[in-house]
Amino acid sequence: MLDVHELHAGYATARVLHGASLCVDGHQVVALLGRNGTGKTTLLRSISGLRPPHITGGSIRFDGRELGSDPSHEVARRGLSLVPQGRRVFRSLSVLENLRVAARPADGGWDIERVFDLFPRLAERPRQAAATLSGGEQQMLAIGRSLMTNPRLLLMDEPSEGLSPQMREMLADRIGRLREDGQAVLIAEQNVDLALAVADRVDVLGESGTITWSGAPVTLREDDTSLQALMGI
Repeated sequence: MLDVHELHAGYATARVLHGASLCVDGHQVVALLGRNGTGKTTLLRSISGLRPPHITGGSIRFDGRELGSDPSHEVARRGLSLVPQGRRVFRSLSVLENLRVAARPADGGWDIERVFDLFPRLAERPRQAAATLSGGEQQMLAIGRSLMTNPRLLLMDEPSEGLSPQMREMLADRIGRLREDGQAVLIAEQNVDLALAVADRVDVLGESGTITWSGAPVTLREDDTSLQALMGI
């Protein structure tokens, strides 16, 4: 499905990625771990077609088709949707309006009723302004808004950031439900426990700007030495 090969990308003042490679197969949840500043957000923004960062080398292919030079709206039309870091819901719009503005209907796909089934708390607040929701509720809305585009691949950038332990448990449960439904997900996370709980495979982005470790979550979970070296924990 997604194949990122030897990607080089960065900003005007700094190169961040120095040949990062990863792949996501259909119906797979891949967790991208890494310390702060290693380039997880840069990688997801590059895949999504957002600029900056600027891509200077390598390739991003989705179903065999190159994405690297496509603008974000074209990338979205091909079936990729990003839940951005910081949620970035439309604060002046209601819950329903946030969902409707992103809707791309598909037979048997995601619609408002299905999003409300995944996040019942949103169903209790359909006309409430997004600005008045709690942080956890805004994260639910951000995920629901992305699902309304009926993506083939859902990208999530630090979805647990700023959430309470209870909300992180809810988030892990919902990502698990998406996985059971066959939704492909690439999730960039700082929370190691959450990432290891939901992923089929873990990739670790190192300070070198490349993937320094890739494997099954259970392997990393049971290897404290590697976890300490890779993540500093």
